[in-house]
Amino acid sequence: MKMKGIVAVLLAQATLGLMLGAAVFAQVPSLAPTSVEIDRSVTTALRDLYGHNEGARALGAKAKAVLVFPDIKKAAFIVGAQYGYGALRKGTKTVGYYRTAAASYGFQAGVKKFGYALFFMTDSALAYLDASGGWAIGTGPSVVVLDQGAARSLTTTNLRSDVYAFVFSQKGLMGGIGLEGSKITKITPSE
Repeated sequence: MKMKGIVAVLLAQATLGLMLGAAVFAQVPSLAPTSVEIDRSVTTALRDLYGHNEGARALGAKAKAVLVFPDIKKAAFIVGAQYGYGALRKGTKTVGYYRTAAASYGFQAGVKKFGYALFFMTDSALAYLDASGGWAIGTGPSVVVLDQGAARSLTTTNLRSDVYAFVFSQKGLMGGIGLEGSKITKITPSE
């Protein structure tokens, strides 16, 4: 009897997550942000990330460029999808706009919002992003996902990866964040 109750609760939660996710994803085309909105969100996200994470700030000072997706939305019930918009910054100047999207399949249910920043440490990794016309994380340059603790142990002598990633501002009801398989595509947003 207890098992039936647990299953019913899980199904109710999953259904709610699916409905919320469908509502979010149904509005994607009409909610595509302008370049001004993307820049404003990226500036705020970087300021917050650097203010709360010394390792990210140190990486930002050494990076060739930083690609920031400040507001990614993910929804799932067995099949999941996520999307978001961001900007590539060299110093404080935006040099390109991008969209990220991913689909997943497996035991998952819920809705989540998060952001991530990719720190391009080599010219070759940055060239790959420009030349590929779209990059699926997990192919091409190596990406190392860092948390605040791991970032503190980085020094100029042990920075060996092409790209470092920080996930930040996680909110919602879903376990785990996966960047591998995310497709990053260059876009031209409206002004």
